[in-house]
Amino acid sequence: MQAPDIEDPSPAPTTKRVLLRAWRVLRIAILAYLGILIVLLILERSLIFIPTPYPTGYWDEKPAGVEDVQFTAADGTKLHGWYAAHDDPLAVVLYAHGNAGNITHRIDVLERLHHDLHCTVLLFDYRGYGKSEGKPSEAGVLQDGRAARDWLAARAGVAKDELVLMGRSLGTSVAVDLAAEAGARGLVLYSGFPSIRDVAAYHYPWLPVRWVMRTRLDCIGKIQNYQGPLLQAHAEQDEVITVELGRQLFEAAPMQQKTWFTLGASSHNDPPPAAFYEAVREFLTSP
Repeated sequence: MQAPDIEDPSPAPTTKRVLLRAWRVLRIAILAYLGILIVLLILERSLIFIPTPYPTGYWDEKPAGVEDVQFTAADGTKLHGWYAAHDDPLAVVLYAHGNAGNITHRIDVLERLHHDLHCTVLLFDYRGYGKSEGKPSEAGVLQDGRAARDWLAARAGVAKDELVLMGRSLGTSVAVDLAAEAGARGLVLYSGFPSIRDVAAYHYPWLPVRWVMRTRLDCIGKIQNYQGPLLQAHAEQDEVITVELGRQLFEAAPMQQKTWFTLGASSHNDPPPAAFYEAVREFLTSP
């Protein structure tokens, strides 16, 4: 006698069950995605601005003859810088540094510009960096750049549009802002970028950073208002701000007198090679 068929107590999942499980997985993925996006938005400023406040740094290594100076931003924030005057300067240079550290991490730049190129130089810290008060923000660092420019022009006895504005990385946005607002004898950009949102989009292509970031640092828009000479340098192997991003800014610059200088196999944080300073010398001495 044949045994009756017994129904399988664990039938194959129905379509409804499959869809329910898929939705659960998708919901977890969406929540994780939104969580990452929210965290990045909360940390936005701390990812862009990485100050090293006093006393950390190489303060005891300040070069001889360099003067500690203080000046005040329009909102009352007290700022600090190093001023190196030259008796017969090739140029008066305002240097805006990158997003990390403080001025003591740029001693080599100060010495190169002052001693080798015979420039009068102001190297300053944004708010929250070094001995400068406050906390950094987009509006704050741009305001700090204007305060530094005004102080340097007054101290050196030159017009604001006679200053050479030099910026590296984050500092290129400060230099471009100043050049667009009041002009300059020359603009020197090292590791420049179209906007900070473009840099973020390169590093986080899977996030809608261009639409949600509050910080803009819009160099490509502002440089349209500058008509003076431009020297733009970029490290070929820059892993933070790619050379392609730098090229976008350079190609958008409207002036006819502009020069592109590639820094060989250097990466983002490598010190500028001697060839860069020679290019700056040639830029400053060209008619």
